[in-house]
Amino acid sequence: MKRLFVLLLLLLLLASASASELRPFTSDGCSSFPNGTFWQNELWLACCTAHDYAYWQGGTFEQRLQADQELEACVSAVGEPEIARLMLAGVRVGGTPYLPTMFRWGYGWPYPRGYKALSDEERQQIDALEG
Repeated sequence: MKRLFVLLLLLLLLASASASELRPFTSDGCSSFPNGTFWQNELWLACCTAHDYAYWQGGTFEQRLQADQELEACVSAVGEPEIARLMLAGVRVGGTPYLPTMFRWGYGWPYPRGYKALSDEERQQIDALEG
């Protein structure tokens, strides 16, 4: 059993070590959360789209923390600080790169990616897709 675990871990590390192809950017808005209030149904949608862009790219743990804090600040700035705190808690728990979700940290890259700085080659792919 221990050998199987070590083998699987090695395969995951090898798969994530090689450069991969970045999929084009997509956003589902605020994922499983409303995009705004009942009266302003897209009030913080732009905040979520910017957050999705950061999550699509991925990167380090610190970059994810910064993206999550920027989401909280953005939603607070549109007048919803309580919602912002709730969203921050949700993305900190649900956005882990270790689950194969469509909204994980680094979702533009093949799973599993985890936390790692973008290489020059990966940054070039992002720049090319920004066009």
